[in-house]
Amino acid sequence: MRLIAIGDNVVDYYQDQDMMYPGGNALNVAVSAKRNGAKCCAYLGIIGDDAAAKHVINCMQLEGIDASRIRHTYGPNGEAVVTLNEEGDRIFVGTNRGIRMPSLLQLRLTDDDLSYIDRYDLIHTSVNSDIEHELQRLSLRLPIAFDFSTKKRWDEAYLRQLCPYLTYAFFSGSDMSVDEIKELTALVHDLGVKVVGVTRGSEAARFSEAGVLYEQEPLPVQILDTMGAGDSFIGAFLAAYHDSGNMKAALYQAACSAVTTCEHYGAFGYGRKK
Repeated sequence: MRLIAIGDNVVDYYQDQDMMYPGGNALNVAVSAKRNGAKCCAYLGIIGDDAAAKHVINCMQLEGIDASRIRHTYGPNGEAVVTLNEEGDRIFVGTNRGIRMPSLLQLRLTDDDLSYIDRYDLIHTSVNSDIEHELQRLSLRLPIAFDFSTKKRWDEAYLRQLCPYLTYAFFSGSDMSVDEIKELTALVHDLGVKVVGVTRGSEAARFSEAGVLYEQEPLPVQILDTMGAGDSFIGAFLAAYHDSGNMKAALYQAACSAVTTCEHYGAFGYGRKK
């Protein structure tokens, strides 16, 4: 399987450590998919020109992520300011969204971009990526996986706008009841999505393949930092499932990947002083 992630990248700045780590949903999923057996992975998005941006690019190179279609801009890269609670759960306490270049610009795909995207088998993007305007034409070329994040980030109108173009839809559902998840899953399937996945932190993930329910219990872990665990789950799931169609095996591999992520700082490591 060949995956291209389109959208956001950031550095996550840990105040207590004075360290920054590469991150962002799209980039995290690409790295996780590559680490979990995807033949090749790429990242396409907008990046700044400061030390944070250079660190992100260097980490992509170290992970074997193709960034040849990346957009370089003048200005600061995206940064999320993070702290950890006693349980290792990450808490976002700030961002530079109002001044960072990627958030002030919108990605527009060219014909050359589309030809490049055609080399891959699957597109991943998210609610953080600001490419809703491109989903319709992208869906005519490749299957799309989309991470909607928590229910604070979407409503039914947004689902109805995007879901007809998606093959996979992922949600963070730690704050949702089982009945709410069932209603959400039914709606998203009705809108045309084949696979609906809801991760739930310390509770079992609930995935539905065309209405058939699967659950994956969390695996034992000594949590150091939960940053990127959901993204790691998604990337590993896509790498294992997209070609094989084996839901149970893919969910187990995804759970293993999330465990590994929780055992180190940052979404996929590479911390450095700011």
